[in-house]
Amino acid sequence: MQKFAKFHFKGQKNDESIILVIRRHWFDIFKQMLLIFFMIAALFGSLILLPLLFPIFTEATMHSLFVFLENSFAMFIWIVLFLIWIDYYFDIWIVTNKRIVNINQKGLFIRTVSELEFYKIQDVTTEVKGVISTFLNFGNVFIQTAGEKERFVFQQVPDPYAIKDLIMNLEEKEEKAGNCERARDEARELESVFRGKIDLSK
Repeated sequence: MQKFAKFHFKGQKNDESIILVIRRHWFDIFKQMLLIFFMIAALFGSLILLPLLFPIFTEATMHSLFVFLENSFAMFIWIVLFLIWIDYYFDIWIVTNKRIVNINQKGLFIRTVSELEFYKIQDVTTEVKGVISTFLNFGNVFIQTAGEKERFVFQQVPDPYAIKDLIMNLEEKEEKAGNCERARDEARELESVFRGKIDLSK
């Protein structure tokens, strides 16, 4: 918990402390980076091979067009790389002592925030598919809820089993706290009902 003591998010309550901040596993962004790698390889390959295979690109007029297209393609690669990183870095799940908050980043200007309070949790399951996911220990965590949104999903997160255990422990604590609060409320209600009917001074 000390690790995230200085971490804050919009809408955080005064008595709310952050227990865990989760991003997708690094292998998820690695798969997307492979596309960038092939695009960069294609860029440098075209810089070397196209003038050799098509000498027309070395002529003054075509050379200017060739350089413009190569620069445009390089700019496109940087934009795609930037969007991939933004989506990865700002797409997070925050587990606090009171709830789970999911911040879902879509592009540069779209961000959706959803939250789930522990008392709404009915069941928590994990899903780890494939050899790579098993070896690197990442997968999905599904939370079955009692609300309108049937499932709350942690997608491609590291150590899904530990996340499941943490959420279940927090849910159990919330349930116990809720039971204690209900018991206190019932006791106060009974006290108010019988007050005056029983003389406690005797």
